[in-house]
Amino acid sequence: MNPLRTTLALIGLVTTSACTTSPCRTYHHKVTENDVLAAQYAWKEAIVAIGKAKDHKKAAREYVETLYAYDLGPVLFKPTKASTNQFRDTKEEAISYFVGGKEKEDRGFALAPYVNVRFENNKIALQGDTALAMGNYYFMQPNGQEIKVEYTFGYIEDKDGRLKINLHHSSLPYAGEEQEMKTQNRITCKPYARKANPDQRVR
Repeated sequence: MNPLRTTLALIGLVTTSACTTSPCRTYHHKVTENDVLAAQYAWKEAIVAIGKAKDHKKAAREYVETLYAYDLGPVLFKPTKASTNQFRDTKEEAISYFVGGKEKEDRGFALAPYVNVRFENNKIALQGDTALAMGNYYFMQPNGQEIKVEYTFGYIEDKDGRLKINLHHSSLPYAGEEQEMKTQNRITCKPYARKANPDQRVR
């Protein structure tokens, strides 16, 4: 089965209600915690699927268009491994982050590859048809080791009642004061060497 269709179906199961004789109202319903969990499940499935895909760029484009709200308005996306172009304001910049291409610094985050992503929500804040989630997620490598990363996600509804990401901030945890001191110690300042004035000859 197509992984993209599977994740869309899973989101749809919890974000739409069953209908019989009357049409469903799927727009601007009250977002629930299950909606957020379904959106997170879809995102983690996307990261794994992109790494497995034969055509990485095609897969990344499909998932970015499906899961992120670039078609609805501004998206605030600050990826983990981005320093030159820290903020990915466009769909093409987001795709580049996941599989490389547009930005020189991008090596393709989703191409690691990862075999699983595990979400641990600290808090989920629900407000009408929007939601925020903050916590840690763990990216499992093929050798079984996990990389811990911190996240904040914001979600809004599309016209079909599905949640899309309009805020995504991701960063590595603070390493602590000891590591910070080591980093500072590596930054050394060379003493200022004053250039000799050719007119001031030693006599």
